[in-house]
Amino acid sequence: MSRVASTTPPEGAQIPARHPKAPATGTKIPSHFGYCFGCGELHPTGLHIIAHVGEGAEITAQFTVTENHQGAPGLAHGGLLSLAFDEALGKLMWLIRSPAVTARLETDFIKPVPMGETLYMTARITGQINRKVYTEAEGRLGSPDGEVAVRSAALYVIVPMAHFLDNMPAQYKEHIKANPELLAFVDPEFEINP
Repeated sequence: MSRVASTTPPEGAQIPARHPKAPATGTKIPSHFGYCFGCGELHPTGLHIIAHVGEGAEITAQFTVTENHQGAPGLAHGGLLSLAFDEALGKLMWLIRSPAVTARLETDFIKPVPMGETLYMTARITGQINRKVYTEAEGRLGSPDGEVAVRSAALYVIVPMAHFLDNMPAQYKEHIKANPELLAFVDPEFEINP
């Protein structure tokens, strides 16, 4: 049997310091890709998640459930809520300026999230060891202090920026070259070599 990666930081994990060039507290975190279903402003039916840098290793994010996000009539689709948390937790990488991929995502659904409601998410880094970054978040209904509806935890693995650029279809590379503003995260100072 293979070992399943945990979202709980192991003993010895440290909460990483914010990168000196990380966005300042209160700053809106840009969409990494204009057509991202989670945060892209150009996606016609996406979540359009808006995130801001919090204190320390924390961010806040929110999105409003629309008719495009339903599973059961009038309720947010569970898989879509998992996507929202993957997006919010992934935005934590802006704080350490390290591109990463999701290795494991766990989502606990506590209350239904109705259409028309805004889900307020708070996400934080809970530890890092080498290339593994451990995270957790909770989503509240109606306000940042509302009832907890969803909890999530994830493990991210830091990868070189080439991982994203090399896996992009050739025709899309041409489109990106002509429209570089679509990839906000392609920043020569954002590259790392894990």
